[in-house]
Amino acid sequence: MAEEVFMDRELFDQLVSRLEAYSRLNPKLYKLRVFGFALLGYGYLLLMFVLMLLLLVASALSVIYFKALGMKLLLITAPFAWLVARSFWVRMNAPQGYVVDRRMAPALFERIRVLRKKLRAPRFHRVVITDDFNAAVVQIPRLGPVGWHANYLLVGMPLMKSVSPTQLDAILAHEFGHLAGGHARFGNWLYRLRRIWSQLLDELERRQSAGLALFRGFFTWYVPRFNAYSFPLARANEFEADAVAARVTSVNQLAEALTTTAVVGRYLGAKYWPGVYAKADTMPQPSFAPHAALGEAVNRELDDRDVEIWMGEILAQPADSTDTHPGLADRLRAIGGSACFKRPAEGSSADYLLGPVREQVIRKLDGRWQFHVSEDWRRRYSEVWEARNRLAAQRKLWNNASRSTDELIEYANLEELHGEGRAAAVALLGDRIAQDPDHAGLNYWLGTRLLADDDESGIELVEKAIAMDEAAIVPGNVALRDFYHTRGLVDLAKAAHGVAAERQALLDAADSERQTIRLGDKLLAHGLDADAVNRLYEQITRLGARKIWIARKPTRLFPEHPLFLLAFSLKPWYSLVRRSGGGIVSDRIHREVTLPGQTIVICTDGEYYRFRRKLRFIRGTRLRSTAPSSNANGT
Repeated sequence: MAEEVFMDRELFDQLVSRLEAYSRLNPKLYKLRVFGFALLGYGYLLLMFVLMLLLLVASALSVIYFKALGMKLLLITAPFAWLVARSFWVRMNAPQGYVVDRRMAPALFERIRVLRKKLRAPRFHRVVITDDFNAAVVQIPRLGPVGWHANYLLVGMPLMKSVSPTQLDAILAHEFGHLAGGHARFGNWLYRLRRIWSQLLDELERRQSAGLALFRGFFTWYVPRFNAYSFPLARANEFEADAVAARVTSVNQLAEALTTTAVVGRYLGAKYWPGVYAKADTMPQPSFAPHAALGEAVNRELDDRDVEIWMGEILAQPADSTDTHPGLADRLRAIGGSACFKRPAEGSSADYLLGPVREQVIRKLDGRWQFHVSEDWRRRYSEVWEARNRLAAQRKLWNNASRSTDELIEYANLEELHGEGRAAAVALLGDRIAQDPDHAGLNYWLGTRLLADDDESGIELVEKAIAMDEAAIVPGNVALRDFYHTRGLVDLAKAAHGVAAERQALLDAADSERQTIRLGDKLLAHGLDADAVNRLYEQITRLGARKIWIARKPTRLFPEHPLFLLAFSLKPWYSLVRRSGGGIVSDRIHREVTLPGQTIVICTDGEYYRFRRKLRFIRGTRLRSTAPSSNANGT
């Protein structure tokens, strides 16, 4: 896939802040600027397309005068022009879920009819019940760029089970407000622009096209600024839809719906779904029906103490520049409402509006959930079963003093996750820190557990681990941030978060740099010793490779951790038959071969054939034999 393009978070926030202030002072001019900035992206694409057409015409005419040379130029420009043209046609797939109609759920459709009439909103062509904790309006253009939109109303079953019918009215009124205000259509237009860029760059990178240079520079500059420009508009649309919902229903009704969904959403993420997936530790098959059980769980497990804590946290949470939805406190302030949590009484949640089809929809959603999680579920059960067997074996080794620190940490992990819990695991490692005070992993493990138990003695241990091991910078500072936050130490929490965010951004950039190797990238001799080369040659030739190359790509970030390219061929260069199996051999290499470090593996028999030509002329990349004298220095 094309690399994600990011702007420094602080610069992005500053730009968004300026644009939000401008949008409040000059809302019409601001919308025109967003529209103009979006047109700039389309204009650049159109300019490139026109240039390609002109070049294509010139290439076709050159065939008359230059014969073979003109034909070669035509064969190069025609596919590129087609790629640019095809990128304008962005297909938006219809939402997935269970489609219901008026005959199946008359009570739900009557409420939809009343709200739509009050707002004079367009009608919905489909009402889809989904498995999301959300409601949304989506417009799908049936004729691509031409338009002719189909309106979809998406209502999540988890949402319907968590709110009352009157709360659902307020939520749907908010979504209708988007539709009546034209937000969905303009938002889809902006979405299609982002998809056009992504689709075009993905295809250019997949083909290793030289034409990528025409787009990458503009894309890198344009995309983060486009996201920043459209951000205040998306957030303003949310406030506008809230105002519509408050007017159509009532301020109290909307405030109650916003508060209830915020708290229940926190419960689902923090307790319910983790509890569902934790059943994989003891159940070999996902026979559990989470959508059927959700409503009862909200009434039974969401206690008043949790509600109080989560409501306080949600109201105190500042607006996040990664989410176009405003914070709950800002939304309540904008409509003049107060936070009010109210769960539906048993048997009176909004899912009962589905009537006779309710049970059928729930069974369908649960069946689909079971199908999608079954493979991961079985893998998790197998891993836990093996871990518990290892724990049983570890417990038989009663003499902890004879274990190394790493072995004791492994034992503590097993005890914490699959045995007697964190307290027993901390007791195992509590004495070892005095014997091995400079072990980074031990300091990190014990320090983070102490912080989780609100023990400030963990601060020193985590800070020591961070100083000794770079891998602890992000998780260690996250642990410190969370601890400081619970203590109300805002400045310390902010500082720890800043360090973690800065380091994570650096790691993300390094990961992006290492995701792909392009034909234009500089490659060097691998620098491996003869024994490592011999082992690679022996292991890979056993898998059927005829020719093998290995090179090193210089990296800007973390050059001390080398990135290798391992290329192989299954057929001779002169073969007219394209032999299949490159992907299978690549997978086997990753699973069965001891690679020298982070390594990208490709087969040169298919779309990467041009790498074979490139590697042939880089001395020290070809692996020829297992004899130590070869030392992989042939070309």
